[in-house]
Amino acid sequence: MRFELEPHHRDTPDDTLIADLRRVAVESGSSSVTIDQYNDRGRYHATTLTRRFGSWFKALELAGLPKTRNLNIPDEALFENLVEVWTKLGTQPKYNQLTKDVSQYSSGTYEKRFGTWRRALEAFVSWANEGVAPLVDAIPSNTIRRTARTANWRQRAIVLMRDGATCRLCGASPQSGARLHVDHIIPWSLGGETVIENLQILCEQCNVGKSNIQV
Repeated sequence: MRFELEPHHRDTPDDTLIADLRRVAVESGSSSVTIDQYNDRGRYHATTLTRRFGSWFKALELAGLPKTRNLNIPDEALFENLVEVWTKLGTQPKYNQLTKDVSQYSSGTYEKRFGTWRRALEAFVSWANEGVAPLVDAIPSNTIRRTARTANWRQRAIVLMRDGATCRLCGASPQSGARLHVDHIIPWSLGGETVIENLQILCEQCNVGKSNIQV
């Protein structure tokens, strides 16, 4: 069996991403591209573009393509968007807060999918808590790791809600202009694993200034 790393797209130029989006539109023979169409034909994943440009509609705009509604949005994509919104707002999102400035999808999209906004939030919390990994003790950094280095969407959601979307060190929140990060309490470089018990919310300033030295 041959082990190979998946392609790393973090440093892919914006122009390359937009060019690939245009290519999919041409190959699909349509005036615009839905998220599902791009995931079927694109070189990257739609979330790569939404994270880079802020929203799928913004990516379409930069590609010179008209906005299109995707009626087959996966539940997981809706939940991942809620993690982003919750992080930006620093509090549980309200129905009227899902504006285009902070959310890829409207509150009406959630209402139509789940019946009510409250049911959408309940489904989101249920999704976040599904299959939560148990506590894994820190292990030496030169051994095989048990978890991925980056927290997944579910872990981000749980830690965000648990810590009240505020920095555990200084108490800063998005309301005060802070940008929040999910941080390892025991650093990854020192053997810390990516599990709920070893994750915390820090603001960007505290996370950058945090030392790997454990006192």
